[in-house]
Amino acid sequence: MALKRGTTLKAILEHALAREIAFQDPPASRDIYELNRHSFPVLKPRKSSKVTNAVVHKIMQEEGI
Repeated sequence: MALKRGTTLKAILEHALAREIAFQDPPASRDIYELNRHSFPVLKPRKSSKVTNAVVHKIMQEEGI
């Protein structure tokens, strides 16, 4: 893989480790969404407001997505 990407094995391992560590930190907005059984984020149901594109975009901006 490193040869195909034109990089070193060390760089591949560092990148993979950084990705794995990043996924271990729980998101700050756990009250807004939860992970389903496939580890995809799913918005939690809200009784007071509708989920619109504007709401989704606002959440994405807050999360830096």
